[in-house]
Amino acid sequence: RFCPGSAVMEEQEKTTENETAAQVLHILSEYGWYILFSSIAIYFALQKISGMLQSRSHKRTQASEAQLEPSLILRRQEAMDAARYRMQQELDEQAAKYREKQKEIEEEKRKEKIEAWENMQEGKSTRKWTSVHPESESNTPSAAKAKSDKKNLRAGYNPLTGDGGGSCSWRPGRRGPSSGG
Repeated sequence: RFCPGSAVMEEQEKTTENETAAQVLHILSEYGWYILFSSIAIYFALQKISGMLQSRSHKRTQASEAQLEPSLILRRQEAMDAARYRMQQELDEQAAKYREKQKEIEEEKRKEKIEAWENMQEGKSTRKWTSVHPESESNTPSAAKAKSDKKNLRAGYNPLTGDGGGSCSWRPGRRGPSSGG
């Protein structure tokens, strides 16, 4: 059963399919990267929009539940008030401790001033360091002598001066443009 009209139609269908495939391949080769990146961007945009819509609907359901139950609103408000009260109590305790500490510090300063005034009236030194900080008395000549008894490993060597370090005497070059002719 060979029909001459059907063969022509089959060939026309094959050529139109080939032309369509060639056009699709041409479009992909020209605009493939643009199509890929735009489809990725659209995908992420749709994900974000759907997430926002879900959160919005979730908030609406919570709001409608709260409107239906006034006791729920009352419990939430009471819990918030209790939390605020606890936080205020903690803050008041911290403030009281801070005031106590400041009073103690001021009392110590006042006593030091009185002591310094009494020492000055008696003709003693007015320096606070001798009476308040006994560890400063360790800076006596014997303490300095104990430090100087220690033997230096390389006498006369100071890496910051640049001398006494051996035969190396490198210095960096001059800054600025090179002096070529």
